[in-house]
Amino acid sequence: MSEEICRSGYVAIGVLNPKTPENMGAVLRAAGCYGADAIFYTGVRYERAKKFYTDTKNISRRIPVTGVEDLPGSVPEGVQLVAVELVEGATPLMDFQHPQSAFYLFGPEDGSLTQEILNRCDAVVYIPTFGCMNLAATVNVVLYDRLAKNSADHISMRTISANRDTNNKTKI
Repeated sequence: MSEEICRSGYVAIGVLNPKTPENMGAVLRAAGCYGADAIFYTGVRYERAKKFYTDTKNISRRIPVTGVEDLPGSVPEGVQLVAVELVEGATPLMDFQHPQSAFYLFGPEDGSLTQEILNRCDAVVYIPTFGCMNLAATVNVVLYDRLAKNSADHISMRTISANRDTNNKTKI
């Protein structure tokens, strides 16, 4: 990884064997909304599902989406691996300080990250909820939390018109 990436921060999303095209479409949209640099995934289910075209904002044209065999093995040097998993001993998200450069790792919709993968992580966080959230919602919450806690990020300085849908012309 280049020094420039390390100084400015790097955000990647890793998804273990994602199941549904709808959730991956929403993960792609979250990656675009919150400025992720890359998305990695394992397994074959997404390859079969992506033909349903749920990437409605064409994020995959701007952010690389790469299938890999080993998500922890895909983390660039100098980037911390952060698992997001509802597991005993994890740090509540509201108490977590996001590293400048992070690779956020999420389990599948119908399973969990393995103990072997969790042991390779620099941190494990969870989102306190009543029950578990789906993959796309979890990715959105984690990326928003990162943005909200990072005072150096100037996305909030962008005008609303630069962020909203083209059909939204309302004002207060």
